[in-house]
Amino acid sequence: MNGNWLIYGAYGYTGELIVQEAVRRRLHPVIAGRNAEKLAVLAAQFQLETRTFPLDGRAHEHLQNIDLVLHCAGPFSETSKPMIEACLASDAHYLDITGEIPVFEHTHAQHERAIAAGVVLCSGVGFDVIPTDCTALKLKEILPDATQLALGFDSDSGISPGTYKTAVRGLGSGSAVRRNGRLTTVPLGSQHRRIDFGRGTKSAIGIPWGDVATAFYTTEIPDISTWIPMPRAAVFGARLSNALRPVLASGPVQQKLSTWVEQNVSGPDETLRKNSPAFIWGEASNAAGLRKSVRIQVANVYDLTVYGALETVRRLLNGSFPAGSSTPARLFGSQLIEALPGSGKFEIETFYPSSTNKS
Repeated sequence: MNGNWLIYGAYGYTGELIVQEAVRRRLHPVIAGRNAEKLAVLAAQFQLETRTFPLDGRAHEHLQNIDLVLHCAGPFSETSKPMIEACLASDAHYLDITGEIPVFEHTHAQHERAIAAGVVLCSGVGFDVIPTDCTALKLKEILPDATQLALGFDSDSGISPGTYKTAVRGLGSGSAVRRNGRLTTVPLGSQHRRIDFGRGTKSAIGIPWGDVATAFYTTEIPDISTWIPMPRAAVFGARLSNALRPVLASGPVQQKLSTWVEQNVSGPDETLRKNSPAFIWGEASNAAGLRKSVRIQVANVYDLTVYGALETVRRLLNGSFPAGSSTPARLFGSQLIEALPGSGKFEIETFYPSSTNKS
């Protein structure tokens, strides 16, 4: 690669997977984080340079001679802002692997500052949100006048401690959609439908996935929802949980849940990842009622995050792209997902207003 790059949060579950794959490809990132002992273990194993620093007002001082930062240290709602500030101050491209809507919105809000600094800011260069972002753009390409967009995925991938903690933090906030171009909070469980994500029709529930933020900037489609499969009984449970939102959002409950995650949750092993692909689905419709749907099978969510993050790093360091805040699909096109290991090709269906027949 052309340039020096740094992985912050290199010793986390996903960060370490990225380090391992980078070294396998004979790449040499600088690895960084707050914990010097954990960094030393990785450095000894892979013979990599380390930088130990917290994300405070002086973080930019540790990014000297760094052209790009791949930020892997969550929760991103707390860590992304100071790292973006450090990147803007040191003229380094910023990438992260978040799926958190507020982070996407904050990154987008720094667009003009990124242009002034001559750098690219791109949140969500992993499973959140590369496959769904590319699916959104593909649907925009085949239905340019779309006014509604739905995206979702189905996977048995397992979950890492960092992802689990992010989910815990969202327990008190309900779900989210985009309506008329604006982000809107809706009760969890209020969105329910049946969807074939790629391995049979299933009951599904709307969730606050990152695409309700990013897909709007990628496609400009004003109404967006995001979905995962969930049994009907669990949907009713989600509806009941809305009454508990203030309790679930309280500090003491959040702390207890976070401690439980640290003590009981470990990420999926290599065998599970290899045998758990993800199935991506999207549907767009226009004012006339014409609908297009797209499906694609991709690698396990954690493996895809590794592949997607490294491919984004490679392309940014080896190419020339417009400065500013962007999304993966806006930077590299809808075909990005098809180019990643473990991915198939887009499959497209058309549904006409006057008939249920497919073509």
